[in-house]
Amino acid sequence: MVRSDQKFRRAERTRDDDPQNVPRPAEGEADRMVVETTWGKVQPLRAAEGVATVGELEVVEMLGEGAVLVDTRVPDSRSGVTIPGAVNIPHDDIVARKGELDTDRTTIVFCNGPQCPQSPDAIRQLIDAGYPPSALAYYRGGLHDWATLGFPLEYL
Repeated sequence: MVRSDQKFRRAERTRDDDPQNVPRPAEGEADRMVVETTWGKVQPLRAAEGVATVGELEVVEMLGEGAVLVDTRVPDSRSGVTIPGAVNIPHDDIVARKGELDTDRTTIVFCNGPQCPQSPDAIRQLIDAGYPPSALAYYRGGLHDWATLGFPLEYL
């Protein structure tokens, strides 16, 4: 149960405290991240029929095999950090930019984490636009799990 003073504090958050902006680098602390697990609605494990949901080790393996990593977060929610090698194609631009994707290579999409709807939205939009589900993979853990587990980060 949320106390009324907690609701008040949440309502007064600044953009820097906005849970949509996490994970983000911790101010003044190199190699530390701020994460938030209480915002948003946890997304389903499967983003769409025919799209594999993958974990961190599968992402690493797939990248080694030539997959492409796409960060579907809008610039305002990226907080200056991403997974190394990721290309940013915001979920709301994904259909217009689907020509940048290669159906012969698996495209792994991610966003802020399990509570973030941006990558499942991108996947559904691509499939609705005729993109083959078998050419997509959903990294549901997103930047939240990647950073929490201590995997390398790229600072933009």
